[in-house]
Amino acid sequence: MKTRRRLVLACATRRGLRVLEHLAECAPRAELVVFSFPEEPHEPPFLDAIRDACRHLNATMHVARDLGAQEWELVWRVEFDVLLAVSWRYLIPPHVYRRARHGAYVFHDSLLPAYRGFSPTVWSILNGEDHTGVTLFAMSEAVDAGEVVDQRRVSIGANDTVAEVMDRVTVAYLDVLSEKLPEILGGTVRPTAQPEIGVSQTCRLLPEDCEIDWHQPSESIHNLVRGYTHPYPGAFTWLDGHRLTVWATRLEEKAQRWVGRVPGRVAEVRIGEGALVCTGNGVLLVMRVQPEGGEEVSAEKVLRSLSQTLG
Repeated sequence: MKTRRRLVLACATRRGLRVLEHLAECAPRAELVVFSFPEEPHEPPFLDAIRDACRHLNATMHVARDLGAQEWELVWRVEFDVLLAVSWRYLIPPHVYRRARHGAYVFHDSLLPAYRGFSPTVWSILNGEDHTGVTLFAMSEAVDAGEVVDQRRVSIGANDTVAEVMDRVTVAYLDVLSEKLPEILGGTVRPTAQPEIGVSQTCRLLPEDCEIDWHQPSESIHNLVRGYTHPYPGAFTWLDGHRLTVWATRLEEKAQRWVGRVPGRVAEVRIGEGALVCTGNGVLLVMRVQPEGGEEVSAEKVLRSLSQTLG
C-alpha cells in the first residue's frame, strides 16, 4: 500500500490561491498543508480566499510569516515530501526546507538569474522589457539563487497592464507545475545551476514609489501607470493639492513636437479620450483617472482646463 503524499505549500496572493487549487488537482490524494499570511493594506485581499479554498480541499492551514519559528516545530517533525513556495516574501530557513524528502522549490516570475528579488513582474514593466518569465528552482540559502528545474518565457506587450502579464505568468506557473510535479515526486528531476552571468537584482517597491514625476519621459510614465494599475493601488499625482490616481494612459504614435512644455501641464483636452499632459520629453494621453474620494472616470471630466498642472 502506497504512503499518502504530504505536500506543504507556502503561498500568498491570488496566484498562490490558483497554484493551491491546481496542486490539489495534480495530486488529488495528497495531504496538503498550507501556510499563508495577511495581505498588506495597499494590496488586493487573498488570505480569506486561501482559507476558504483550504476548507473546501480539506487542507490544513496555518497563518504565519516565519516558518522557522519554534511554534511550528511540531509541523516539521511530521515527514513531508515536498515544500513549494509561491509568492512567498520571507526567508524559509534551511532547517525547515531540508526536511522535505523530495526537495523544496520556489516559483519566481523572471528568467533567473535576471530579476532576482522583489516584484519582478512590476519591475519588468517599469523598465519597458518585452518579456519576463517563470522559473521553478530549488530553495537555497542565497535568495533566488538555487538550481533551476524549469523556465518559461512570458511576453510583455508595449501596452500590456500588470494584470494581463500576471495572468500569463500564472498560466506558466500552472503549466510548469503540471509537468514537473510528477518528476519531483518521483525523484527524477535534475536541476541545473544558474549561470553566473546575467545576474540582476530588484528592491522592494513601496506605495510611495507609485507617484508620477512628470519630468520623466512619456514612456517611463506610461510604464509606471500600467505597472501599478488594477489590481494594484494605481500610479498617482496631485491636482490642486488633492491626490489623483491615474489608471490608464496611452503613448501618442504621431505626437506633435513640443518645444514649449511645462511637465504636468494639460496641453489638450480630447472629448471621449482624455487629456494630453506634458512630460519630460513630449506629451502623454491620460485616459482614466480617479479623484481622491471619487469614482474612476474618463480623464477629460477632471482635466478640463489648459491651466491645470499635475504634480
